[in-house]
Amino acid sequence: MQRILHGHFWTIAPWVKHQLLAPQLPPSSPFSVHVDDAADGPVRLLGKIRHRDDTRSILVVVHGLGGTVESHYVMEAAARAERTGLACLRLNLRGAGGDGAGIYHAGLYSDLHAAITSPELDRYERVVVLGYSLGGHIALRYAASGAIDARVRAVAAICPPLDLERTVTAIDRPERWVYRRHVMSGLKEMYSAVASRRAVPLPLREALAIRTIREWDRRIMTRWFGYESAEVYYARESAAPRLRDLAVPSLLVAAEADPMVPLDTVLPALEAHPRSPLLEVQWLRRGGHVGFPQTLSLGFGTVPGLESQVIHWLGRH
Repeated sequence: MQRILHGHFWTIAPWVKHQLLAPQLPPSSPFSVHVDDAADGPVRLLGKIRHRDDTRSILVVVHGLGGTVESHYVMEAAARAERTGLACLRLNLRGAGGDGAGIYHAGLYSDLHAAITSPELDRYERVVVLGYSLGGHIALRYAASGAIDARVRAVAAICPPLDLERTVTAIDRPERWVYRRHVMSGLKEMYSAVASRRAVPLPLREALAIRTIREWDRRIMTRWFGYESAEVYYARESAAPRLRDLAVPSLLVAAEADPMVPLDTVLPALEAHPRSPLLEVQWLRRGGHVGFPQTLSLGFGTVPGLESQVIHWLGRH
């Protein structure tokens, strides 16, 4: 019970702290790049970028499901990157942040690739990627895609799902309604922005009434992206079967008490599939979903704090 409460605390407390006192970041510039999508046509991706003239290395940070570049964990990563001397791009996945150009799915790593290969990042010789939750899943999918940009040296995924079927089943359970509601509020906000600009596969009124992730995927994601069913979507896009194909050093950080991507969804996925020797897995006894004590150490570097430790790991490659 104590471990479960600990996981809930470190999932919720950093979010509450962010609402009261968000970290102060140095000035950043708007980022945008257009992606030519076969189904959606030209899609614009947005974000925030902090250029630095004293480095040729940049950290690209990707948010989780329902998140944006303003999510607490993304801003914490940007603050740590600044202290480390890295440039930083905080990337909104397709449609996040109210752009309304489209929506993203769990395997849509092409948007991440488009951002990394955009002209605005031409000045950087070295790129490292840090993804949280679903953003971590997308980062791993990109690292295993066979189409990764040559400047990408390493990726890190914090609290990523690996088996989408298991993870959706877990978060849709009644006892996780608070987390599900939080995630779905972000998804519905994104869908509302899309619906204000273009035709959508499900009327907005019906979309706003959806209460589970599986129903969302069944009624919206399958129609938007052409999957036969939600289960086909999960099987086709899950990262676990592709971990053997990782092309760059990859770090997976998972919390044993994570209430949103639970241990019993991640561990079976790791055990069921072969893994590349390029993958390093770190299990944490402390922390929740993308929230951790600032004293936490992974054994990387001398500065405590999860983001500092992970950025140090990324910097070694």
